[in-house]
Amino acid sequence: MSSGLNIKSKGSLDLVSLGALVHRLDPGIIPFRKATECKIHVSGGEFNVAANLSDCFRMNTGIASAIVDYPIGDLIFERVRAMGVKPFFKQFKHNGVNGPNMATVYSDGGYGSRAPFVFYNRSNEAAAQLKPGDFNWNEIFSGGTRWFHSGGIFASLSATTGEVIIEGMKAAKAAGAITSFDLNFRAKLWNIWGGEQKAAEVIDRIVQHVDVLVGNEEDLQKGLGIKGPEVMAKSKLDPTIFFGMIDDVIKKYPQVKVVATTLREVHSTNRHSWSAVAWVNGKTYQAPTAELDIYDRVGGGDGFAAGFIYGLLTNETPEEAVKLGWAHGALLTTYPGDTTMATIDEVKAFAKGGSARIQR
Repeated sequence: MSSGLNIKSKGSLDLVSLGALVHRLDPGIIPFRKATECKIHVSGGEFNVAANLSDCFRMNTGIASAIVDYPIGDLIFERVRAMGVKPFFKQFKHNGVNGPNMATVYSDGGYGSRAPFVFYNRSNEAAAQLKPGDFNWNEIFSGGTRWFHSGGIFASLSATTGEVIIEGMKAAKAAGAITSFDLNFRAKLWNIWGGEQKAAEVIDRIVQHVDVLVGNEEDLQKGLGIKGPEVMAKSKLDPTIFFGMIDDVIKKYPQVKVVATTLREVHSTNRHSWSAVAWVNGKTYQAPTAELDIYDRVGGGDGFAAGFIYGLLTNETPEEAVKLGWAHGALLTTYPGDTTMATIDEVKAFAKGGSARIQR
């Protein structure tokens, strides 16, 4: 059974992502109001997918983003290089006082019954200033690009970022690339300039150019304005409601061939049940359920997206692609930071059931 996607067999880049690069300050289990030190992780919902595909899955990837000429920009650039991702950057100069800045995400890890807490400083963020015309897409796609990815976090940053995504998607389609979009609905970011109504308007225009959608029930409801079900799911791991919404998604966006999401039941901050599902070209697929001991949950969804896209790019069956995404996302929650530290062999072993914690 194929994915129904017409994926190019070769190109100089397997995937190009478009999105904001951020640095996340992480004081571990200490809440920020009591923190005395923190780790710095380089991240970005869209970047993470490119970084994971490059570092774990050994694919050739690129990132189109904004970078600021100051030490934080240098720190982020160094991490992009370390993950083997090719940069396509619009450069901004920092004025030494108030920007433009590389965004800061603050997030403690929580512990046990105390949930993690995330907040931002995205004031005067360089990536929010990106606008159509800032990237030479013909040049970026010139050697052949097989897949183009962006997401709802970048779309939510300003009135111009969604337009950049649409411009990139159109250029990617013209260049023969598959397009994917991770809805990643973040209410805090959209609320600054228009809330759910604006989100649905912007995302609607983007998704008209998309082949592969990643997003859970809430993402589909709030990001796409698809009406939720009358009944509540018995469990967060029950995919019937998600699958029940697919018909409405496909009615609205008939060109979409694939819709996938992770399923997560949070028992405590450090204990999750974890699965994943996909609707691929009219058929449904589900990964097993694993009981995870979580070290750092941030980035698990991007870990799933990367493994899933890898499976599709390498002509695995849809079922195998879902398992690869599920396995990589699970492993990602065992490392500090937002990007992968796994090897492809570890992912494949986990996907086959090489974990003591899998329940069949």
